[in-house]
Amino acid sequence: MLRASQTAKFVISAIKKVQFEILGLPIHGVLRRAGMSTARFPLPRARAPTAGLPVKGLLLLLFALLQVPSIFARDDSAASVGEAIYRRGVLPSGKPLEGDHRNGTRRQGADAACINCHRRSGLGEIQGRTSIPPITGRYLTHARAKSLEDLDLPYVDAVRLDRDPYTDATIARAIRAGLNSEGKPLNDLMPRFALGNEDMAALIGYMKSLDPRRGPGVTDTVLHFATIITPDADPVKRKGVLDVLEHYFKDRNALQRGPSPRLRSTRMMMFKVNRQWQLHIWELGGEPSTWEQQLRDKLAKEPVFAVISGLGGKTWAPVHAFCEHASVPCLFPNVEVPVDAERDFYSIYLSRGVLLEAQLIASRMFGPGGDKTPKTVHQIYRASDVGESGAAALAALLSKRGVSVVNHVLNAGETEKAVSAAVRSAGKADALVLWLRAGDVAALGDSPAAPIVYLSGQMAGLERAPLPSEWRERTRMAYPFDLPDLRRVRVDYPMGWFSIRHIPVVAQQAQADTYLACGILSEALSHMVDTFVRDYLIERIEAMVEHRVITGYYPRLTLAQKQRFASKGGYLVRFADANSVRVVADGDWITP
Repeated sequence: MLRASQTAKFVISAIKKVQFEILGLPIHGVLRRAGMSTARFPLPRARAPTAGLPVKGLLLLLFALLQVPSIFARDDSAASVGEAIYRRGVLPSGKPLEGDHRNGTRRQGADAACINCHRRSGLGEIQGRTSIPPITGRYLTHARAKSLEDLDLPYVDAVRLDRDPYTDATIARAIRAGLNSEGKPLNDLMPRFALGNEDMAALIGYMKSLDPRRGPGVTDTVLHFATIITPDADPVKRKGVLDVLEHYFKDRNALQRGPSPRLRSTRMMMFKVNRQWQLHIWELGGEPSTWEQQLRDKLAKEPVFAVISGLGGKTWAPVHAFCEHASVPCLFPNVEVPVDAERDFYSIYLSRGVLLEAQLIASRMFGPGGDKTPKTVHQIYRASDVGESGAAALAALLSKRGVSVVNHVLNAGETEKAVSAAVRSAGKADALVLWLRAGDVAALGDSPAAPIVYLSGQMAGLERAPLPSEWRERTRMAYPFDLPDLRRVRVDYPMGWFSIRHIPVVAQQAQADTYLACGILSEALSHMVDTFVRDYLIERIEAMVEHRVITGYYPRLTLAQKQRFASKGGYLVRFADANSVRVVADGDWITP
């Protein structure tokens, strides 16, 4: 029997040849009534019925057309069953997958899912002294290696080639009984699953579908990357970020002279082809509702392996959605309002931005040793800026504690005089929270009546925020980075790199983050050798980022499955005196 894709191609090929209408109904209409997308199978414009075409042939062709959706449904159903078991630990019945270990412990549902150890890519990993091997079809069925020339698979750290190849029967035995292709016991970490034949076939089929192939945006000599700039991005930061990216790509390409010599690694040899990096700058325009389609068009025209850095303004959600839908890694964009969705996979960020600041402020209000718990909190922000998202996040946290929240919203066109007016109207607040940029902070006016003030450090300019001296004694700034004195050595490294290359420092934190993102990407690719699988890129970054020494503005970076933010906390700080830019921590590092 033909596969679904082959059947569809056959039917569409036949339609293109005859280019007719069936029983007076345009062929696109037939496809729609059959439940198929006309976009997936573009057809030429319908013409008048072809003279002399036998009615029997028409009916047979129509019958074949109407069978395509059912074929797709069978294939898609089996694939979705296998995927649900592998990724979520859910059986077709809706019951949780159950796995038993030799020591008697049992795992259920998501805890028993294959993805936990073998990862989303199926390429496994090394955890300490434990090696989790790849379980995709090409690796499982590869013949025992007899010589170096037999090693024709992309290299992964946990690959095992010194054993007999698996068959569907021995794969099923491994899953049910915990025995390898030679009948020997597998590692004790491998549970035993009592799967029925249909579920087992679906799971094995899904594992085979994970076979690593060269990803889009990868050629024999070039790796293609994109960076995305939204139309509401800060133009000053835009220049700084692009300066760093372009110089980093130029420097890296200058060092690539050709293929590396063979590298010895335990029992095998690796041969790595050093590829040039090519940067595509994807500038978006128009309303956010159009961005995802713009990005789909750009990806179709310029396939890329991953998105690196980039710069957003008030919203990044359409870009995040595009990367998830297109399965394109989006690595550490410079955004102040990232999308907080732990179930998503392809977008990873350095920090939660203003969403983290909201958590820091709430932690201070309700945490031990914090300020007096307020009953009424007033917030001031501009409707056209990221402070709106920070204020909404904080309001949600405060409302759960029974705190009354009053928002003072400044429109985009209002002058800075409106800021001082909003401050006066918040005079009866127990606490005042300011989600304002430097220009508005400088225009705050007289000292507020509120006993305690909280300020968004990321929006106001961190230690260089132009906070009037009258405000400094009672203001605490949310600071989602390491303190200036503690991060100096880590930031000096990229600053020296900028100086040597004559890159103007116009937005130090964004430029340092961009340099950090490029460094993480470069290190991850060096570990991947030639296994250019997008999911594997994310997994390699998750595994190695915590070992980095140069982490820029952040004291420590860690990622794991279902963690999309590498830096987890921050400080509440205060100014040391009324006039300097020196800040001191008003408490310990906070991890909300």
